[in-house]
Amino acid sequence: MATIRILLGIICLAAFGWSGLPGSSVVESRKREVRQGAGGRSWEKAWVKNRSSLSVDCLSLNILTIAQSQLGVRERTGNNDGQAVEQYLNYVGFKIGAPWCAAFVSWVFGSAGCEQPNTAWSPALFPLQKQTTEVKPATVFGIYFPSLKRIAHCGFVERLDGHWVITIEGNTNVAGSREGDGVYRKRRLINTVRYFADWTKRKEEPKHEKI
Repeated sequence: MATIRILLGIICLAAFGWSGLPGSSVVESRKREVRQGAGGRSWEKAWVKNRSSLSVDCLSLNILTIAQSQLGVRERTGNNDGQAVEQYLNYVGFKIGAPWCAAFVSWVFGSAGCEQPNTAWSPALFPLQKQTTEVKPATVFGIYFPSLKRIAHCGFVERLDGHWVITIEGNTNVAGSREGDGVYRKRRLINTVRYFADWTKRKEEPKHEKI
């Protein structure tokens, strides 16, 4: 993982500030919708209100790059197994056979040098203090399943495209199932997402007044 982080750091230094970063197209898509009078949820309206804070930082870029590197991973037999899937599950202390969408998210963060999140339980990725309206690349999304009465699938936001969110997610398939066979890039309607969470924000240090 250390080698991955060093390489991604070099990429980040070379690319940071480039207008072609994923965040630029995301923000522009939100601006167009607002200019056209599009409605939406409160977090959608917050895109323009908070646009000054939507730049893609190095950590977010690293997380997204690692997630993208896993596109094409497939289970060995379709039973939550295979070398990569086992790696994701081992990272969160689970064995082959367990659902792994949240384990995939946690493994990506760990590969980027983050100790948290570290969970195989998708609802645990959306504590109140991590929920956000400032959706950007590498934000975690969660889909609510009424039959289970909880968040039951998750992944990463890659970018927004109008009323759609382009994602990178594990344990899914072409149909977008939460019990799929690999890591895919998906295109989902924004209104199918219940929560977004930002795990890239660092806890602010308390400010001390000078004496």
